[in-house]
Amino acid sequence: MKLVLYDTTLRDGTQAEDISFSVEDKLRIVEKLDDLGIHYIEGGWPGSSSRDSQFFADVRRLNLKSSRIVAFGSTARRGMKPERDSNIRAILNSGVEAATVVGKTWELHVREALRTTMDINLTLIHDTIEYMKKSLRQVFFDAEHFFDGFKDDPSYALRALKAAESAGADCVVLCDTNGGTLPWELDKAIAEAKKTVSCPLGLHVHNDAGLADSNTIHGVRLGVAHIQGTINGFGERCGNANLCSVIPTLKLKMGIDCVSDVQLRNLRDVSRFVYELANLPPFKHQPYVGESAFAHKGGIHISAVKRNPRTYEHVPPELVGNSRRILVSDLSGKASVLAKALEYGIDLRRKDKTAQAILRRLKEMESSGYQFEGAEGSFELMIRKAINKHKKSFRLIGFRVIDEKRKEDEPSYTEATIMVDVGGKIEHTAAVGNGPVNALDNALRKALEKFYPQLKEVTLKDYKVRVISSGEGTGASVRVLIESGDKKGTWGTVGLSYNIIEASWQALVDAIEYKLLKEGKGS
Repeated sequence: MKLVLYDTTLRDGTQAEDISFSVEDKLRIVEKLDDLGIHYIEGGWPGSSSRDSQFFADVRRLNLKSSRIVAFGSTARRGMKPERDSNIRAILNSGVEAATVVGKTWELHVREALRTTMDINLTLIHDTIEYMKKSLRQVFFDAEHFFDGFKDDPSYALRALKAAESAGADCVVLCDTNGGTLPWELDKAIAEAKKTVSCPLGLHVHNDAGLADSNTIHGVRLGVAHIQGTINGFGERCGNANLCSVIPTLKLKMGIDCVSDVQLRNLRDVSRFVYELANLPPFKHQPYVGESAFAHKGGIHISAVKRNPRTYEHVPPELVGNSRRILVSDLSGKASVLAKALEYGIDLRRKDKTAQAILRRLKEMESSGYQFEGAEGSFELMIRKAINKHKKSFRLIGFRVIDEKRKEDEPSYTEATIMVDVGGKIEHTAAVGNGPVNALDNALRKALEKFYPQLKEVTLKDYKVRVISSGEGTGASVRVLIESGDKKGTWGTVGLSYNIIEASWQALVDAIEYKLLKEGKGS
């Protein structure tokens, strides 16, 4: 079947708490969605803000291959002809060839929100779409609150659909705006909608009951030919249908070629890109595209996956641009260590005693509080040290950190002094920072960058502290996890101590050693 994919990340997605995109952000996302093969991209509401107006002016310069830009707006205001409504004029002046008009189909909203009569609302729907069809190639009708309206008064909800179709709507989109409809409640409503109108039906589902993805998939089975959603499920309240889950399910499990194989391999990249521009951390456990979606931790699982990935993976990860990850932890067996070592280019399969020793060391360290699942940089260094394949890039002679508060209403002043030995050359330097860890990091970099200038590329992306032995209060041991990165990628390192500065030092040193290892200087 021919299925239309309609993305509303740039409109409905931006209505989510904590999400805001600049015009340039939106243009870059459009290009990614085009690469993914999305058929329609809803850019926003031209009449709502200067930012959306600017987007529609700027998006014309993009050379899109797969996607058509859509403007969004509502039916004409009560008592006003469509041609006199400024929001409708803004849509028609935006340069688009397609638009989506949202209108009321639930009598509760007609009475309480629009404060008008049922017949006047139907006239608004009809006249708005009829007027816009004179200027636009396509007009879609978003039947807002259709499923709630159908529950209360089926005949009126269906009359609203008919009003849109009779005016020339190219698709009538059934909206579960409050997100509370159950999958089996779709059956009758969609069946009746199909009897009422002959134009294609669409589906726009919110996730307030956690059912947006399943409802969307079920709607396709019921004959819906146009589905709306957002990247990563962004949207108002609990979000929208997540296209990063829906698209691969349709293609890989239902055999619907809504995107090509090549386009599907862009899926994880698009997901991460949108997270990055939204300034939000990616959800690790997100289906298909999450970092943990194809991560294996249990030794039995890992051993089986190495023989046949189908044992514990529902689809091959590379089809959606993801990859298999073998995690290391105190649950790991020898197969985990062997598999992880191979990722690092180290073959331990003929070194059984070494692999067992590394496994014992791993279990001992995790038992004491270390965690290597997010610190694979530290784990690779541990393996290389165990087989004598790692040479330290420097030797610490000593460091001192002074944290001084001079006045009660002023911030503390922190300075770190450090002395290191690099190949027989002693470097002694000092630096200040925003707290003891930052000062120590600055001093260490200052001491080493003249020997290893590539360290200037390294940035600290994340810093986490976790109390391990919580019953000991402020004397508890802590685990520090640091995420570092450069232009080529990111890596995690870990440290553990009763002293937070010492734990941070361990993680900082591993971060630097790992960077130099990658550059060929530390092995």
